[in-house]
Amino acid sequence: MAVLTLPVILTSMDITILHVAIPTISRELAPSSSQMLWILDVYGFLLAGLLILMGNIGNRIGRRRILMIGGVVYVAAAMLTAFAPNPEVLIAGRALMGLGGATLIPSTLSLVRNMFPDSAERTHAIGIWTASTSGGIALGPIVGGLLLEAFWWGSVFLIHAPIIVLFLIATPLLVPEYKNRASARLDLFSVGLSFAAILPSVWAIKTAAEELAMTLQTWAALGVGLLAGAIFLFRQGRISQPLVDVSLFANPRFTGAVLGAGLAMFGLVGVMFYFAQYLQLVAGLSPLIAGVAILPIVVGVGSMAVLSSLLVRRFGYPRVFGAGAAVAAAGILVFSRTPADGGLVLAIIASAFIGAGIAPMATLTTDIVVGTAPPRRSGAAAALEETAAEFGSALGIAVLGTIGTVVYRSRILDGVPDDIPEEATEALSSNLGAALGVAEQLSGDAAEHLTALAQQSFVDGLGAATIVGSCILLVAAVICPILIHRGRNTTQSVMNPDEKRQRRDECSSPHKLPVCPPCGFPGE
Repeated sequence: MAVLTLPVILTSMDITILHVAIPTISRELAPSSSQMLWILDVYGFLLAGLLILMGNIGNRIGRRRILMIGGVVYVAAAMLTAFAPNPEVLIAGRALMGLGGATLIPSTLSLVRNMFPDSAERTHAIGIWTASTSGGIALGPIVGGLLLEAFWWGSVFLIHAPIIVLFLIATPLLVPEYKNRASARLDLFSVGLSFAAILPSVWAIKTAAEELAMTLQTWAALGVGLLAGAIFLFRQGRISQPLVDVSLFANPRFTGAVLGAGLAMFGLVGVMFYFAQYLQLVAGLSPLIAGVAILPIVVGVGSMAVLSSLLVRRFGYPRVFGAGAAVAAAGILVFSRTPADGGLVLAIIASAFIGAGIAPMATLTTDIVVGTAPPRRSGAAAALEETAAEFGSALGIAVLGTIGTVVYRSRILDGVPDDIPEEATEALSSNLGAALGVAEQLSGDAAEHLTALAQQSFVDGLGAATIVGSCILLVAAVICPILIHRGRNTTQSVMNPDEKRQRRDECSSPHKLPVCPPCGFPGE
């Protein structure tokens, strides 16, 4: 279990580790606003798009073997990214890291499911696994801050090498191998449709944000993405060996959990995208101190991920999940009111509530998904849940980042002085880091005015984006518990009699509640 947490921490940490390095990368590589969003997002989208595919390959060739292959690809991609000379190479390196990460995450969760057949042990193991995922996301900026204090920005990727080497040595010695020799043949057409649905849609969103308008090309790309997505879903329901087992969504409990996984990570990663920049570029903290300021999120995520399994035994899944989403939404709403001047304490307190609320959502969704699906479909269920979480992470940056960019660009372009050259104006409107770089070249009142304008424009964008994120989590606080509650008595409906008997026998709960939370069967 300790070995399996290593790649989980690394891959989840990479979702946010770049956030603390954004100012340095903006200064040294000078990416455009669109390139910056792709640098942050391409990892998550490749990760989400390939999770199900790599999960199927792992079932066929062996989950431990695909772990080893993924580790090699991951460390090679991290080396390329660390020494990227321009934004284009950095984007390519992040994409390859997403490919490697996609082989690691589904295999670790599938191995946990196989290694712990007892439901009580499996619940605790999944709690540890989820805490590693959420903790890695929260630790990313902290580790990045420590490294940037002493080294160049590429060190945030180079640090992966020794950890992956340790993982490659320990895995053959300590992790057992599992494979399903009867795995279905891969539907490559469905794989292509999935990418045709995701990438054009995201390109359209990011391009519209950079140009502050929807052009014919962006509308066409968005149309292609939506059409490919519709064809993909239609095909999955018609073929005998689908890439995505859409029949699992017939259970409202499963649907609510998967939806909750995506929305939880949408809120967490979207907010941390702004939080890391606020700490450095607005509050003026160094990367190291900014990393320390993010510790409340780590504490909130880690403590509540462990306590969630205890709370759910007393209050049930729907109540704990709904309460967590509501607390996170409240924390994000408070964060949206953070001012440009003197808002550091408010931002840190809000982040603690956000982490404490997101952790139960992330922990319980994984437990519900793995526990709801019958054993023969647990791999497909885990892949769907992880795909939703990773896609939610990437979409959080894409959507909330786009909203913030639109507001930032409109505010700063309205207030920029007339005597600023056109080239400098373009740099000002790209991102806050570039704007502060332009301000440093000025002197006196002009520099102070431009710095204050850029920081206030960023905070205005932060407020607009995080209000949307808060509303999304409030929707999750209402809809997901209803779905989980409605589906709690349908857990057994997808099982045959032997699977029902196995699930009931494996559960070690005393079954004192009307419906047992771990297994979903009537209590005694």
